[in-house]
Amino acid sequence: MYRIAVYRQLKNKASCNDLNWISLFSSARSNHTLSFATVKAEEVSGSQPAEVHNLVQGKWTSSSNWNTILDPLNGQPFIKVAEVNESELQSFVESLSKCPKHGLHNPFKAPERYLMLGDVSTKAAHALGLPEVSDFFAKLIQRVSPKSYQQALGEVFVTQKFLENFCGDQVRFLARSFAVPGNHLGQQSYGFRWPYGPVAVIAPFNFPLEIPLLQLMGALYMGNKPVLKVDSKVCIVMEQMLRLLHDCGLPVDDVDFINSDGKTMNKLLVEAKPRMTLFTGSSRVAEKLADDLSGRVKLEDAGFDWKILGPDVNEVDYTAWVCDQDAYACSGQKCSAQSILFMHENWRKTALLDKMKELAARRKLDDLTVGPVLTVTTEAMLDHAKKLLQIPGSKLLFGGEALQNHSIPEIYGAIKPTAIFVPLEEILKDEHYHLVTKEIFGPFQVVTEYKDNQLPLVLNALEKMHAHLTAAVVSNDILFLQKVIGNSVNGTTYAGLRARTTGAPQNHWFGPAGDPRGAGIGTPEAIKLVWSCHREVIYDVGPVPQQWEVPAST
Repeated sequence: MYRIAVYRQLKNKASCNDLNWISLFSSARSNHTLSFATVKAEEVSGSQPAEVHNLVQGKWTSSSNWNTILDPLNGQPFIKVAEVNESELQSFVESLSKCPKHGLHNPFKAPERYLMLGDVSTKAAHALGLPEVSDFFAKLIQRVSPKSYQQALGEVFVTQKFLENFCGDQVRFLARSFAVPGNHLGQQSYGFRWPYGPVAVIAPFNFPLEIPLLQLMGALYMGNKPVLKVDSKVCIVMEQMLRLLHDCGLPVDDVDFINSDGKTMNKLLVEAKPRMTLFTGSSRVAEKLADDLSGRVKLEDAGFDWKILGPDVNEVDYTAWVCDQDAYACSGQKCSAQSILFMHENWRKTALLDKMKELAARRKLDDLTVGPVLTVTTEAMLDHAKKLLQIPGSKLLFGGEALQNHSIPEIYGAIKPTAIFVPLEEILKDEHYHLVTKEIFGPFQVVTEYKDNQLPLVLNALEKMHAHLTAAVVSNDILFLQKVIGNSVNGTTYAGLRARTTGAPQNHWFGPAGDPRGAGIGTPEAIKLVWSCHREVIYDVGPVPQQWEVPAST
C-alpha cells in the first residue's frame, strides 16, 4: 500500500533533481552514475554469474570457499559468494578488537566524524534518488528476493528517505546531551549517548537493502565499528551498497562485511565478543544468540502479526485491499505480514471474504506479485494447511494449492495465496493454539470470526502469543480502540479505519514491544536505543568552600 504509492513520487522527484548533481559530483560521476557497481542487475544469470566478496580491515577479500546461490526463479546457479570458513576468521576478530569500547567517535572524541557521516548520508541519499541508481538497486533486489518492481522500488525509496533524514547536522543531533544542576557551585551532571565500540549487525533476506542499511548506518552514526552479516542469498545487494557508500566518502575500514554460514558467524561473535549484536530474524536463532552472547543483544525477531476488524463496518473494498497487501505482498515474506485476521461477525455479512479471494487471485508469478518463498518449501506450507483443516469447523477460504507452470527450484516454496478459516473457540484450545499461531513466512494467513461478547476471547488469544511485532485494529470506534490497544502489547500498532500491519516506512518506530531486548529501526529513538548507551559525567570543579575543614568520619 505505502510502497506502491511512493513509486511515482520517487520517479518524479528523481527526475527533478538530476540537474543538482553537477555541483555535488565530479564530471566523471555525472557521466557514469553507476561507477561504484561491479555487477549489472539485469545480466546476473546462470550464464553470467556474479561474485560477492568480503570486506575486512579496509580491503575486499575472497575466500577458499565459494557458496553457489540458485536463482529463485529458475534454479540456475547465478551468484557465487565467497564465504569465510572458521579458519579464516582471525582478520575479522582482529579488526573488531582494534576498536576500543569508547568507539570510533563519541561526544568527547573525533566529533568531526558526526559531520563526515552526515555528508556521506547526503551524498548517498542523492545517489539513491537518481533514477538509474534506484532502478539498479530495485532490480537487484528483485533478482535475489523476488517481489514486484513497485515493492522493490519502495524499499529503495524508504532507504533513501532514511538517509535524507540524517543529512547535515542530524547525525550529531543523535548525540545530544543534557545537563542537570548539581548540589553546589561547580557541580553539574551531564547525560551523554555513548557508543558500544565493536558491534555486529545480522540481517535477513526479505529486505536486503532496507533492514541492513538502516541498522548499519545507525550503528555508525553513534560511533560504533560494525561487522555486517547479511543472508548469503541476498548479500550481493549490500555488497553493492557498501561500494556506493565508499564512493560517497565512507572510510573503507569503518565497516567489515562478512559472508559465512550461521555456524561460522556464531563462532566469530563468540571469539570477537562484540559489545552489542543486532539480530533480525527467527526467534529460534535469536534465543540462541542471547544465550551465547550473555544477553548482549538487541532483537527484532519473528512476528505472528494480528489484525482485528472492529464492529463498525466501513469501506469494505479498501479494507479487503489492505488485507490482501498485508498478507500477500512480497509473497507474505515480511516480518510484519498479516498472519491472522480476527473478523467481527458484522464483516461476515459483507462481501469482504469474496473480495479478498478476488484480489488474491489477481496475483501472478509473471509480475512477481506472488513468487518464490525462500525459507519454507511448498510441501511444508501445504502440510501446515492440511493440519489446520483437520481442526473441527475449519475450512479453506481460498488457495491451498501449489503454483503451476514455473521453474522455481524445490528448495524454495511456491503456493497460491492461501487463507484458512479456523473457529475462534478451537484456536484457543491448548491442542490447537500453537499449530494455529505457527508463523508461516509465506503467502498464508488464518481467518477467524468473533461476536461482541467474544472480544475477551480475542484478547486472550493475543495475550498467549509470544511475538509482539506489528498489529492492526481496523475501527474508528474510539472505545473499541482503547479496549484493544490497552490490552495488547505489539510494538508497532496501527489503529483506525486505514490500519494495516505492514509498511515500515522511515518516519516511525518499527520494532517489537514487551521484551527488554527488543530492537527498533528507522527513527532517532530507535537508533539511540539500539546503538548507544547512557553515560553520565558529573563535573565537580569547585571551588571548595573557604575555611573548609576535614569533618568527622561518618
